[in-house]
Amino acid sequence: MPFQIIRNDITKVRADAIVNTANPNPVYADGTDAAIYRAAGAQKLLAERKKIGRIRPGEVAVTPAFALRAKFIIHTVGPVWQDGSHGEYSQLASCYRKALLIARQLGCESIAFPLISTGVYGFPKDRALDIALKEISDFLEISEMQVTLVVFDRRAFELSTELAADVGQYIDDHYVKAQEAREYSTGSFYRDEPEAAQDQPYYAPQRRRMDSLPPYNDYLSAAGDFAEESSSFQAPSVHSSMPRPDASVRPAHTRRAGSSSKKRSLDDVISQAGESFQTCLLRLIDEHGFTDAEVYKRANIDRKLFSKIRCNPNYTPGRKTVISLAIALQPNMDEMTDLLRKAGIALSPGNKFDLIIRYCVENQIYDPMKINALLFDYGQDQLGA
Repeated sequence: MPFQIIRNDITKVRADAIVNTANPNPVYADGTDAAIYRAAGAQKLLAERKKIGRIRPGEVAVTPAFALRAKFIIHTVGPVWQDGSHGEYSQLASCYRKALLIARQLGCESIAFPLISTGVYGFPKDRALDIALKEISDFLEISEMQVTLVVFDRRAFELSTELAADVGQYIDDHYVKAQEAREYSTGSFYRDEPEAAQDQPYYAPQRRRMDSLPPYNDYLSAAGDFAEESSSFQAPSVHSSMPRPDASVRPAHTRRAGSSSKKRSLDDVISQAGESFQTCLLRLIDEHGFTDAEVYKRANIDRKLFSKIRCNPNYTPGRKTVISLAIALQPNMDEMTDLLRKAGIALSPGNKFDLIIRYCVENQIYDPMKINALLFDYGQDQLGA
């Protein structure tokens, strides 16, 4: 997938370029900077860093990666947080933007970032995350690259307070109720009765079911059909004088396979099948005036996978990929439900992943970066292939 958030030590991540939150001067102290120096080989890396000299906040520079599982280290100096009115936002955005651009110039296919400036530099984590997601999203709209945001621990990751509260309340309102309904369900045979019937005596739903049974003569005709097929069956003599109903007007549930009514062949049934997910997806792309690139980028899947979906009508993508593609069309909830149904999928109120997707669609949050941040925060799989 082009973008993902992972919990890991960035020095252990394999990528063409690793981004280091560097000291402005050619020294290293604590935190991510020191960890990268130690993992790469402190003396060799420091010698290269001294050749560069001082780096201003918002700027980047490149050295070899030495012992890291990467080709390059992109050093960038994040801003020290003061109060937000001293250029901190633009400087932090510049760190991400320039690191991505220089990675592209170096021919990198993948890059891994830490959350810049959120450690000892004190940049508020939720605002730093918003800036990172926006710059990565803008870059991936025009470029192809695997971008990974590496979070060392949960304390380093924080959604905006308002968004986190809204999603948390939404999940509480839906997920908890669904779990309670599942846990306390009686499993009764009559669980499909209207709610009002639950307060009635036990015989009430049973009486309604008896009233709904087919007419008695229909059972007799069914028994007669069975008698023709089984020499051991003897119909009760008390009914022998009763006339048999005409088979052509019998209710469908009593007709046997050999009746005169015309059967539909399996080919007939299949030939009248509804629109497939692939057909519906491609039709909606055209109707909305989207390009293929816009859709697969919004879906956070790569071009090769989308090409496979477009060119192979028999290929069925996985559940997450289907949901990703559906969201890329920026649907309302009814459109989302209908498109997922084409792929045999439904969103469950008892599944946190599904609830977060539903929340995002209902609130018109279609940016895969933000959606994946929400999913990561709740420990769920992220969108994309």
